[in-house]
Amino acid sequence: MIADVRPSSNKAPADPAKTIPARERTAAARIALLLSSAPTAERNPVAVIDAQGERVELPAALAAIIHRAAELVAEGRPVAIMPDDAVLSTQEAADLLNLSRQYLVRLVDAGEIPARKVGRHRRLRLADVLAFKTQRDARRMSALDRLSRLSEEAGGYALEDRSTRRAL
Repeated sequence: MIADVRPSSNKAPADPAKTIPARERTAAARIALLLSSAPTAERNPVAVIDAQGERVELPAALAAIIHRAAELVAEGRPVAIMPDDAVLSTQEAADLLNLSRQYLVRLVDAGEIPARKVGRHRRLRLADVLAFKTQRDARRMSALDRLSRLSEEAGGYALEDRSTRRAL
C-alpha cells in the first residue's frame, strides 16, 4: 500500500526548469488536469491503455496518487513515493520534516516520535513520521489562527488614518 505522495524535498527547487524539463512539466500538467475530476467517483473511471490496446481501469486511490504526483511534477518539484511500512533513518525523517537531524533525535528521545534502535542507529516508521507531521501542522495552524484573532482584536490590521498624521 502507498502511504502518501510527498515532494522529495520540503524546499522548492531553486529553478524548476533545471530540476524537471519543461516538456515533462507540461505533460504532467496535462495529466493532472485530466485526472482532476476522475478520482471523485466511479462514474469517471481512469483507465490506462497499453500499446496493444488493452485497457485497465485504475482504482480511485491510485488515480488520486497519480494526480497529486502529476501536480507536483508540473510545479517542477521532484516526487518520491514510499510504502506506508517504509522505515526511515533519522536523516531521512529529518529531511521529510524539514528539521535538523539533531533536533529530530531530541524529539525521538523525548518520546514525541516513536522509533526503534537497530544496533546504534534509530529507525522510524514513515507512518509515525507522517502522523507527527500532521499533528505539528495542525498545532501550527491553530497557533496562527489564535495569533490572527488576537491581532484583529488589538486592531493590528486596522489601516492608519492618514488625515490625522502630522508631517514631521
